[in-house]
Amino acid sequence: MNCCYILCCRDGSLYTGWTNDLAGRVRAHNEGLGGKYTRSRRPVELVYYESFDTRAEAMSREWHIKRLSRAEKLKLIQAKTDG
Repeated sequence: MNCCYILCCRDGSLYTGWTNDLAGRVRAHNEGLGGKYTRSRRPVELVYYESFDTRAEAMSREWHIKRLSRAEKLKLIQAKTDG
């Protein structure tokens, strides 16, 4: 399973990434072994993810999400939690 995900950091900022092991990657972020950005913003909480068949699809979706504004990312997260 390949996933694109969004984390909410302790300071309220959002971090977007991709992985083929979602639970392990979130754990790594919270242990300070994930992305450099999240290392000083722990703990992080998984607030959004999408699953894809291929790594390329997950990476492409990550690229597109990273280009969204914060408001657009929050709408995406809200839409997923509402329905």
